[in-house]
Amino acid sequence: MNEKQKKPFYKRWWFILLVIIVVIAVLGSGGDEDAQKEVAGDGESSQIENNVASKDSEQEEKEKKEETEKPKESAKDDVPREYKNALKAAQNYVDIMAFSERGLFEQLTSEYGDQYPEEAAQYAIENVEVDYNEEALEAAKNYLEIMPMSDKELFEQLTSEHGDKFTEEQAQYAIDNLPK
Repeated sequence: MNEKQKKPFYKRWWFILLVIIVVIAVLGSGGDEDAQKEVAGDGESSQIENNVASKDSEQEEKEKKEETEKPKESAKDDVPREYKNALKAAQNYVDIMAFSERGLFEQLTSEYGDQYPEEAAQYAIENVEVDYNEEALEAAKNYLEIMPMSDKELFEQLTSEHGDKFTEEQAQYAIDNLPK
C-alpha cells in the first residue's frame, strides 16, 4: 500500500501561521525605551563642584569613544530598513525554533513566509547571531521527543531537501552530541 506520509508539525499551515503571528506580536510589542527613562533632578551644588574635574576628564574620554564609534554607527545607519527587518525576523525565528541556514533563508524569502528580497535575506543570514550546529542539535532533540528514530533516519531528516536542510556536518554534530 502507498501510505500518505505525514508532514512534520513545523511544515503544517497552522504552525507556520502561529509562528508568523508570534513574530508579528514580538516585533509589534517593542516599546520606546527613551520614554521609560527618568530624568534625574538637580543635585546639591556642592557635590557638583567637587566632581567638576573628574567629569571633565570623563567627558573627554566619552567624546573620544564617540568619535571612534561614529563609523560603526554610520555603517549601521546605511543598512536599508528592509534588511534590518529581515535580520530582526531571522533572529526571532532562530530564537523560537531550530533553523538551518538554508531553511531560514527559504523562510525569509518564501511567498508563504516573510517575502523578503533575497538580498535582504542574505544580509540577515550573514548577520544573525546563531550557531547552526546547536540549531541542528536542538532540531534533533525535538524530533526524538516526538518519535524515536535511528541515527540514520535522524540524519536523513536533518539533511533532507524536504526536512530541515542542515549540512551533513551539522547533522553529524547533532547526532554526535545527543544525550546518551
